[in-house]
Amino acid sequence: MTYADFFYEIKGKFMGVDVSDIKEHYAFQFNIEDEEAGGAFYVEVKNGELFVEPYEYYDRDAMFICSPEVLTKIAECEMDPVWAFTTQKLRVEGNIDKALKLNEILQKKKKEAKKEAKEAKKEAKKEAKEAKKETAEEKKKAAEK
Repeated sequence: MTYADFFYEIKGKFMGVDVSDIKEHYAFQFNIEDEEAGGAFYVEVKNGELFVEPYEYYDRDAMFICSPEVLTKIAECEMDPVWAFTTQKLRVEGNIDKALKLNEILQKKKKEAKKEAKEAKKEAKKEAKEAKKETAEEKKKAAEK
């Protein structure tokens, strides 16, 4: 996987998170250590908007250094960033307090995904109930003929 492929995959995982209630400014740089997918990019929260761009961010609050596999697991909420840091799978430089905000953003994403899954399940259940009702009505009409 090339850097560009990896970046767009990760960007897709970060985008869509509702950060409209975050009024502070956060800038996180990610340095990916890999021969093929290695490189740097940043995630910025500014005025309640999320930006993910394939550049270095020199005035960053924190820099995260890890492998593509670790970042993918963190972005998919399969690995806790604090645990990754504690087990030295993730290195962090800069303001640790602000670095912890990344975990809050990811947790928001996880909650939103759970909420969407719950709503989709509820909708599917509703549709199944309606389909069952229609089938029962069709059987009733067929029996009357």
